[in-house]
Amino acid sequence: MRGPSFLPGLFFLLSLSEVIIHKTKASCTCPQHAYCVNGTQCTCDHGYVSRSGKEFFTFPLNTCEDIDECKPPINIYCGTNAVCQNVNGGFHCLCNPGYKLLSGDTQFQNSNENTCQKTTSSTTTEGMKNVSRSPAPEPSQLQRVVETFKSFLTNYTTLPGMGEKEEVASWATTVLQDVESEALQIALKFPEQKIQKIHNSIMAIETRVVTDNCSEEQIFSLNTHMNSVDIHCDDIVQENIQGPSAIAFISYSSLGNITNETFFEEANEKEQVYLNSQVVSAAIRSPRNTSLSKSVILSFQQMKMKTSSEKAICVYWKSTGEHSQWSRDGCFLIQANESHTICNCTHLSSFAVLMALTKQVLCAIIAGALHYLYLASFTWMLLEGLHLFLTARNLTVVNYSSVNKFMKKLMFPVGYGVPAIIVAISAASRPHLYRTSNRCWLNLDKGFIWSFLGPVCAIICVNLVIFLLILWILKKKLSSLNSEVSTIQNIRMLTFKATAQLFILGCTWCLGILQVGPAAYVMAYLFTIINSLQGFFIFLVYCLLSQQVRKWFGEIITPKSESGTYTLSTRFGTDSKPSQEF
Repeated sequence: MRGPSFLPGLFFLLSLSEVIIHKTKASCTCPQHAYCVNGTQCTCDHGYVSRSGKEFFTFPLNTCEDIDECKPPINIYCGTNAVCQNVNGGFHCLCNPGYKLLSGDTQFQNSNENTCQKTTSSTTTEGMKNVSRSPAPEPSQLQRVVETFKSFLTNYTTLPGMGEKEEVASWATTVLQDVESEALQIALKFPEQKIQKIHNSIMAIETRVVTDNCSEEQIFSLNTHMNSVDIHCDDIVQENIQGPSAIAFISYSSLGNITNETFFEEANEKEQVYLNSQVVSAAIRSPRNTSLSKSVILSFQQMKMKTSSEKAICVYWKSTGEHSQWSRDGCFLIQANESHTICNCTHLSSFAVLMALTKQVLCAIIAGALHYLYLASFTWMLLEGLHLFLTARNLTVVNYSSVNKFMKKLMFPVGYGVPAIIVAISAASRPHLYRTSNRCWLNLDKGFIWSFLGPVCAIICVNLVIFLLILWILKKKLSSLNSEVSTIQNIRMLTFKATAQLFILGCTWCLGILQVGPAAYVMAYLFTIINSLQGFFIFLVYCLLSQQVRKWFGEIITPKSESGTYTLSTRFGTDSKPSQEF
């Protein structure tokens, strides 16, 4: 009985081994709704996705499943009075019951082709049929390109297995080339429409067709999403190509989130670089990165205002085989102000602007100094709370003088030494995190901010405990002592000062931590205003409200009277005896 049950498993292993052997012979057997690529890999047909989520696969048991374009995340919008219907490998848009297309067709592909209207008289319908039979306007053709790119972008962010850097770069290169090719084909399909434009929040495309000979020094300017390119006519019209020529200029509003600064390998590991523009593409019939007879001028609108400590870098998307990255070869900076950057490039490709933080050493020194000074302020707040606690404890401890002397010797080394040790360790371990892209402060990466927030939170918590202990001691002593009133009053004043310092230096920093969500701007303003008044608050508590300082000011302002001087000088006469006080 073991033999028959063993045969199916044996046949399966033999079949699987045959598939693997067939694969090693530079050929591939792909499942249904898939085709072979380069004789080595399989990829699903348009409208299908592999079960593994990978665009290219070799596993023989993988399958291709239909993508439902009518449901999230794609969620095709067919326009008003219409609904999306999914089919294998694609979808259709259908008019709602009681509506029909003016062309008489039963289905269409996107919202730009939506002519769903209620049933009207035959005369009106026949008249609209003539309009619908005319060639579709090019914005609808370009709209298909935009929708396709949107679908690619949505699938990238939702499908698994798309996180490797090389795979992301390859995907981006494919998308950029496909969009450029489609835009040029649409432009050349209807050469009578010399200028075609379409834009939305995802992408903007402008194409221009040149059918005439170029005049001397003729320059064409194309604009999309506040970005522009200036190119000479001679570089668009090529002698070896018959018929009209075209150029396409494309701006991608969100592609920079994927092809970000991490693909700029020329940057120093410790250099702060970030992408500060949209990714744009300029394409003609010639292959990408082909040298031009005259340079093109690219103008970018920056996403963030450029500061004086930042340097703009003009880069293009360089593809060499399976490796793609941002490169500055052939691209040069002409001018950069707070809002725009102008670049000069000797070839056409996809371009962007990177920002690098200069004055890095000075910025790191400023951030380190702020780190040290703030930590020193909180450390001294802790020491003052501890000193106040020991002063209150002196009421019950006999040999307090030795502790007091020890505290005086310990205060300066601890108050200035502990913050120095923390900053030294932080700077030695991660010096490049002592700056951000737009300010000289601790970077939030890798939890580096906790080298400041950690000690601060610990000091605030310890001071709260000390504060509660002092209140408990004062309550206990006030109920049992009738003497030493001046000592109790001094401790009360010190308690008030320490409490005020706790709120001035401690609690105000909570406003900085709470700068998240909708109330971030309000918290930022409160934090800035209150912390800017810290010096005034400290002067108010430690100077104007201090008995010693007020007494000293009173002695300076009020002059001594002569009678008072005479009385003091004659208090001890010949008959008087000095008092013996110990």
